[in-house]
Amino acid sequence: MRGLRLLRSWLSTEQLAQFDAHRHFDVVGNQSGKRYRIHFGVSVNVRELDRSGEPTIGWCFAPKGPLVPGDVMLAQKIALETDEYRALAIANRFPVSVTPQRCALRLPF
Repeated sequence: MRGLRLLRSWLSTEQLAQFDAHRHFDVVGNQSGKRYRIHFGVSVNVRELDRSGEPTIGWCFAPKGPLVPGDVMLAQKIALETDEYRALAIANRFPVSVTPQRCALRLPF
């Protein structure tokens, strides 16, 4: 519950409404301006979206350590909004048809 409370406190009004309705929220990468959708979970939960809002590719990256979904999602949000290219440089790409599973790749920060 604490992880979700912390995540919710960092979401914009629009992101919070999206999360409450769909268990995901969108962020905009600070360097490319691309939109990403972060789904509830700890791995294989980030999708890059095209201009029409359709997922094109999945990205798997997470902070080090065993963390709850809210903490992982907050780290993913902050990474994409503040250092998008660094996060994607270490992320694993996957087809959007892949279902959630454990991803061993961790952010170095």
